[in-house]
Amino acid sequence: MSESPDTRSLVSASSQLNLMEIDTIDDKEFDIPQVDTPPTLESILNEPEDEDEPFILEDTCLLNTENIDAHSCETSSLASSDSGDRTHLKRKRKTVELNATVHGSVLRHSILKGISAQIVSAADKVDAGLPTAVTVSGVIVVGTSHGLALVFGKDLNQALRLCLGSTATGAEYGAVSALSINHDCTRLLCGFAKGQITMWDLANGKLLRTITDAHPPGTAILHVKFTDDPTLAVCNDSGGSVFELAFRRLMGMRTCESRCLFSGSKGEVCNVEPLLTAPDLKDHPITQYSLLAMASLTKILVIGLKPSLKVWMTFPYGKTDPTSVPQLAWQFVPVQKVVNPILAFCRGDTIHFLLVKKDETGTIHVIKQRQLQLNCDIISLSWINSRTLVVMDSGEKLRVVDRPSQEELETLDMAEVQLVYNSSHFKSLATGGNVSQALALVGEKACYQSVCSYAGQMVLLGTKSAHIMTLRNWRERVDCLLKQERFVEALSLAWSFHEGTAKAVLGLFGDPAKRKGVVADKMLEILFQYVERSVKKCPEHGKIQVMEQHFQDMVPVVVDYCLLLQRTDLLFNQLYTRLVENCVARGVFLESLEPYIVSERLGCVTAPVMRDLLTHLQDNNMMDSVENCLIHLDITSLDIQQVVQMCWDNQLYDAMIYVFNSGMNDYINPMEKLFQVISPPLREGKALTDEQVVMGNKLLVYISCSLAGRAYPLGDIPEDLVSQVKNQVFEFLTRLHSAEAGQKEELYPYIRTLLHFDTREFLNVLALVSQVWETQQEIPQKTTTTPQRTTSRTPPTQGEVSTSLQTHLVSQHTFQDFKNDKQALEYQQRIVDILLKVMVENSDFTPSQVGCLFTFLARQLAKPDNTLFVNRKLFDQCCGCAVPQVLEFLCSPDDDSRHTERQQVLLELLQVGGVVQFDEGRLLGLAEKAEFYQICEFLYEQKHLYDKIMDCYLRDPLRKEEIFNYIHNLLSMPGYSSEEKQCVWDKALLHIAELVTLDPAKSADLVAMHFPEEVRPIITKLHDDHLVFQFLRCLLDPSATSREGPHPQALLRVSPDLHELHMGLLCRFTPRQLTDFLKVSQDYRLEEAIQITEQYQLHEATAYLLEKKGDSHGAFQVLLKTLKDKLSALTSEKEGAEKRSEEEGEREREEESPLQRVEESLGDIIALCHRSSQSLNQEQRGVLWFPLLEAMMSPQKLLKGPDARHTSEALKELTMKVLNSMSSFIPLPAIIQRILQDPVYGKGKLAEIQGLILGMLETFNYEQTLLETTTSLLNHDLHWSLSHLRAAVSRGLHPRQDHCNICLQQYKRRHDSPEEIIIFSCGHLYHCQCLQRKGSGHVGHRLLQAWSCYKCTSSQGGRGGDRVTTETGRGRSTSLAQTKVMSREAGEDGKKVFAETTLDPQQSQSWDQLRCLYRGPSRLAILSEITHCHGNEKAGLLNPSQPGTASIFHNENFQLKLSPPPSVEE
Repeated sequence: MSESPDTRSLVSASSQLNLMEIDTIDDKEFDIPQVDTPPTLESILNEPEDEDEPFILEDTCLLNTENIDAHSCETSSLASSDSGDRTHLKRKRKTVELNATVHGSVLRHSILKGISAQIVSAADKVDAGLPTAVTVSGVIVVGTSHGLALVFGKDLNQALRLCLGSTATGAEYGAVSALSINHDCTRLLCGFAKGQITMWDLANGKLLRTITDAHPPGTAILHVKFTDDPTLAVCNDSGGSVFELAFRRLMGMRTCESRCLFSGSKGEVCNVEPLLTAPDLKDHPITQYSLLAMASLTKILVIGLKPSLKVWMTFPYGKTDPTSVPQLAWQFVPVQKVVNPILAFCRGDTIHFLLVKKDETGTIHVIKQRQLQLNCDIISLSWINSRTLVVMDSGEKLRVVDRPSQEELETLDMAEVQLVYNSSHFKSLATGGNVSQALALVGEKACYQSVCSYAGQMVLLGTKSAHIMTLRNWRERVDCLLKQERFVEALSLAWSFHEGTAKAVLGLFGDPAKRKGVVADKMLEILFQYVERSVKKCPEHGKIQVMEQHFQDMVPVVVDYCLLLQRTDLLFNQLYTRLVENCVARGVFLESLEPYIVSERLGCVTAPVMRDLLTHLQDNNMMDSVENCLIHLDITSLDIQQVVQMCWDNQLYDAMIYVFNSGMNDYINPMEKLFQVISPPLREGKALTDEQVVMGNKLLVYISCSLAGRAYPLGDIPEDLVSQVKNQVFEFLTRLHSAEAGQKEELYPYIRTLLHFDTREFLNVLALVSQVWETQQEIPQKTTTTPQRTTSRTPPTQGEVSTSLQTHLVSQHTFQDFKNDKQALEYQQRIVDILLKVMVENSDFTPSQVGCLFTFLARQLAKPDNTLFVNRKLFDQCCGCAVPQVLEFLCSPDDDSRHTERQQVLLELLQVGGVVQFDEGRLLGLAEKAEFYQICEFLYEQKHLYDKIMDCYLRDPLRKEEIFNYIHNLLSMPGYSSEEKQCVWDKALLHIAELVTLDPAKSADLVAMHFPEEVRPIITKLHDDHLVFQFLRCLLDPSATSREGPHPQALLRVSPDLHELHMGLLCRFTPRQLTDFLKVSQDYRLEEAIQITEQYQLHEATAYLLEKKGDSHGAFQVLLKTLKDKLSALTSEKEGAEKRSEEEGEREREEESPLQRVEESLGDIIALCHRSSQSLNQEQRGVLWFPLLEAMMSPQKLLKGPDARHTSEALKELTMKVLNSMSSFIPLPAIIQRILQDPVYGKGKLAEIQGLILGMLETFNYEQTLLETTTSLLNHDLHWSLSHLRAAVSRGLHPRQDHCNICLQQYKRRHDSPEEIIIFSCGHLYHCQCLQRKGSGHVGHRLLQAWSCYKCTSSQGGRGGDRVTTETGRGRSTSLAQTKVMSREAGEDGKKVFAETTLDPQQSQSWDQLRCLYRGPSRLAILSEITHCHGNEKAGLLNPSQPGTASIFHNENFQLKLSPPPSVEE
């Protein structure tokens, strides 16, 4: 029988830690502020159980660089190579996600059949009972419900070695509830359901100890655990207490001493976990403290048992489910080349981690690390190695989680195990169930004793079986996927092993290179299996699409991984040979190579495969793919002539050029071939075909790339060939005749051909190349920047070449040292001279083409550091005959194309003096005719005709807005004479109407800055009233413009008549803005302004002016009349908007409904009444408010019928608004009396005004209730405050001693004693006379005495007498309530006088402290703010909503919350 994986020997996790491969981490990243005084165990026990704040601060940093597994020695690579660009694929294929996460099967689940069979057999044959607990070390021990402990070997047979205990013992002690084996597997501790503990010798099965008094009787043992010290163990009972068990052997007697570590009365502990270390970590500095983690129902505690008991930290859970089971697990983890323990703990779904370490100074740090959130209720938590945790949730699903990445690796359903739960022990059923309800609730899901882990393995105990979970090694995980024929996932998982990104890795050892080699061999084996399986399982019959899809799922995967493994030899030999056997697989394979070739992941293909590829693509008419592949491959192994002919026949010009350049280093033949095609039709004047246009465009781009040192269509020319290629191209272009020249061939045929093909674009090529040369000259020769490659190969259409050239040229910065060579300058000059000679002396070129030449020359000459040397004589000679035609071309008014460009070219030509010998008048006429206003400006500037320049700006639609800056700059800047400035201003005044029309704000700025005295003349020149209005508004009204123009100025102060003129224009054009203008302007005259507003019937503005004048009653009458008119319009049959005549001018007023107009008008008049009522008496207020109320109530009688219901309800709401507003100024009885006396309502029924009266009464009741509640609260608060003050100052004080602290004599308790005794809150007692002698009291009036404790004040460095008048509320010597106790004595009048309680500064301070107990705003402050009113207003009787009131009472969201006063614990 072969050895099964589940019975292999267990290996210590820490023995395989490779500390040299761990990335460095800064300790400061995890440290937290140190605690000066660590808490004691007593302080922890006395803490309340509802503690919310943790002992340590949470550090959100994660140990994200822990890349070493306890079994794997992983590398730190986090990403794999890119899978390439697939944008060029012609047919859809499957995308290979190399970064997709695949973990495979991480855990191996095995049933311990031998142990399972014997558990069932023992239960049946010897009445051993059902299994209750399990533990594992060198052996596996299973406890039973009848008190037996079955010890099994871990060999292949899993034989039963020992049966410890008996059924008789089980009847006495109960079921085995907990088990533990010491580190050397020699002792076994058994805990029982009735509280006993036994120790057994695992070598011979001898009972060594029976412990019955280690903990309180009547409680079950929940946990019993050995520590690293074989003489020390801990146990946890169902009472929630934890005890330390110290084993001793004195005089041949084995004893056990018990010490309570945690009392269950302070909070029940339901889990304990000591820190156990592997043998190779025995010297770790943490082990000397013998750490123990305890989990109560509310918090985690970590204590040290050695050298003395010490609490290291506490950590509360926070809010958790009361049924969740607390879990603890220790593990040594390598961090920063040092192995330190980490405690994982949880209760619920969140796992927390605490790192414990000791620094160089010996200080212990407990560091919180990033928590792990899982969406499940955890009932078991175990480490399986230093990076991997295994948790079980309440649904009995086992989850494998990687801690650094917090990634869930695998989930297994363990329901079939039928896990054993420890609920009966947590409920202590064997002892009567005397446990708390909280502990019993946790016990429902407790399985502490049925899940245990040891050295990377986990044992699960079921009701009839035992199971073991172990990590699979990397080969097993891959093979599991292969058995299921999941080849893609197997390859992905293997690649993660190769790159070191896999999780929970086991079985990979050695250096990274060796590990990669081992995994690579396995991947190659998988690739062979995948290809073999795909070929064999290909459907032989059916649609071709099905067969293609079958191989499209496989081939890209194989190609990807072969390239990643750098095994193209395997790809193109063995694998390709196997795929060739199937014709469909062959085609799919060849087509799948294109994206890898285009993305340059595959740069070299074997000659047979390359031939097959080209043949296949050509046979399937995929010529674009052929071209894509050719320009990205090394074609030296191909038949060059055959490939060139194929490219030429199929119009693959890019590929043809690439083959010539790369295969033969020939840069001239491609140009000759292209020129041979496009030259004849151009010479004959024929139109070019589309194919010939494409060839010509490619030729231009190719020439530009060659002159710039770039390879075509992508890449760079080899550095040693750059200079040679440039020379060859220049010499070719400037040849006098072609190789096959006839007698009629003209000079320079190649340049002539390009100029005829596209003059503009060819000159653009030369300009861009020249620009690149200049850029190169500015950059030092030592710069070596790698240029970006241009992968776009779509040929540009004719006329779009320059855009492509910029992509090829402008980004290029480094070439061979070509510019500094004289020959380069000569070439440039020669090209220019040839251009002039060819185009000017030949009549074949149109003026438009010649104009393009001069555009090119002018731009080159206009450069400040121009490097183009032009023969001036030839240039002038050519200008003499050609410039008139050029000017005619440039200034042609019939040609609207490139207007701006033609103007700019002519301007540059003028600036370099290209046409100085010609008549400027003729040029000016041509420019005006062509609308070249910049040219006109240039010519006028030379003649100082600045006023004519203004005409140019006004006529130029693109530069009209700039005229204001021009005028301002000319008038402001020095260097211009006063006559020139006056001329410009006169011109501006002449065109002032046009300027105002263009921008009134900027026009106003110019006037305000330069000529403020010209306002009246300007207004007279503006014949249009609307222009005058816009001008005055920008000049006088700050709200009309933001004044953010180019030259913002302050508002101009002008005479009042201009303001009144502006007011009249406002009334005509924008009447709604008149009131705003009146509020911000102060320069108008009130009487005249009132006349203007009355003339245009703007009642709101008139009312504002009357109120400003002081005639509030007149303003009220105006607004009241307006309101009545609008109410009349509302109640009349005409519901439409009011019509305004044309004589009143057009007013910008939105259409509003009559009801909205009424609301607006009513708001204005109510605001006026509010403002006016502040300074009026009661009778005058009635004169204002009652007419308004009558005006609102009168129209309601006219609204009858169902159609008027909506309007009637709206008017009632508005009437209530008036009542609410006037109730702040008019008494409520007067309002009701006026309503009842109103003739409208007096003749009617009470029901008609019932709504108004009930609303007023409801508001009155509300305010009456508010007043009563406020009074009650104030009285209640006052009573509460006084009662607590009285209780504080009259509290009895208990003295510490029964003698005076000064004279040390006992005081007499007899009532007839004449001695006066003084007791302070600090507990010190004195005789009154003794204090007076020491100067600690000041005697004034008989009943007003101030005292201070002599002993306390003396200990603080001062005498009592010095502190009588100082503040004494700083130390304990000050009494909280200072009480003077004295015996009754007879006064002079024979009556008994008693000392009274006084309130001294200390008592005042105490009272302040008591008041602080009441947190929140003062009710008195709230109510004071509620009753706050402006001026002499009285509180509104209705719901007041006056504008301008900031009281919270007026906030619609205000709610009065009535709550009882706070209770103070005595």
